[in-house]
Amino acid sequence: MQKLPPENACSALVLRYSLVFFFVAFGLYKFTPQEAAGVQPLIANSPVRFWIYRIFDVRHGSDFIGVIEIALGVLVAVRPLNARLSAIGSLGMIFALGTTLSFLFSTPGLDPQSSDAGFILKDLTLLGAAIWTAGEALAAFSAKTSASIATA
Repeated sequence: MQKLPPENACSALVLRYSLVFFFVAFGLYKFTPQEAAGVQPLIANSPVRFWIYRIFDVRHGSDFIGVIEIALGVLVAVRPLNARLSAIGSLGMIFALGTTLSFLFSTPGLDPQSSDAGFILKDLTLLGAAIWTAGEALAAFSAKTSASIATA
């Protein structure tokens, strides 16, 4: 792992693994009937994710999203072992969070002052974390690749 000053290393650790926690925890929650029903109107009206219900029913569509969220969390978590895989996971999270934030505009009847809208808005902070983890992992991967080319 790229060496950060101690005051930044702790922040980076908390940032990365809280992001992992959110994705794995909410990915697991997607396997419950309550969450499948809760995300149904968001997914059905999404310009990016609508196709999921053309392939799966509501419950299996939620499971599918859960598998993706868990996989992205695991990819980001492997940063100490593989910066490239972690960067791929972070880039996937950026895409996922961007589509989630689009629910604010694509879901008919979603009240901007509702708890549902507030819950979606938390993804703006997670998006910032994913952008940072992607940049850090890509920089570490690039540095490692450059170093291996220089020694070859």
